[in-house]
Amino acid sequence: MISHIKGTIDEKFGNSIIIDVNGVGYEVTVPTPDFENVKLGETRKFYTYHAVREQSEELYGFSSLMAKKLFELLISVQGIGPKAGIAILSLAEVEDVRNAIANSDTAFISKASGVGKKSAERVIVDLSDKVGIPSKYGATEVKFGVSSAPAEKDDALDALIALGFNLKEATEALADVDPNLPVEERVKLALKR
Repeated sequence: MISHIKGTIDEKFGNSIIIDVNGVGYEVTVPTPDFENVKLGETRKFYTYHAVREQSEELYGFSSLMAKKLFELLISVQGIGPKAGIAILSLAEVEDVRNAIANSDTAFISKASGVGKKSAERVIVDLSDKVGIPSKYGATEVKFGVSSAPAEKDDALDALIALGFNLKEATEALADVDPNLPVEERVKLALKR
């Protein structure tokens, strides 16, 4: 299994990028926020999910470990494949998607390409107890194609996931920790809970 790829962004097209790793180009499909935030010629690291099918092999990439884990949760839902998972993560930044699931916002999830109302309801039923508590309440706004700045990535959340916490446990552990503290301090305080 390929867990991550780090290399130079050579090409961008559709919702895919080609990452040059020591002369080998890997085509990686990424969610829209990640696609919009990469620039040709820059060196980037993407956490990857390697989908192997009878007819093809595809790599899906994510700029954060949290996004990859949420993608894996999404494709564990019956009827949601990798393309639908990417479509859901393309609606907005990963924290907004996680928050929409935690808030049971089926209207938001059903706006993803190829995801109908029944599939969106299935996502909510299967995952709302696995993604942690909502960080904000109310309807989530679809931001497809409207990313002006890189997403603010939560390194503390990624660190807890890397330490073996699932997404729900990590978000709950960080819920009462001041987000303005340094990452190391936030992780220490979360581990004490």
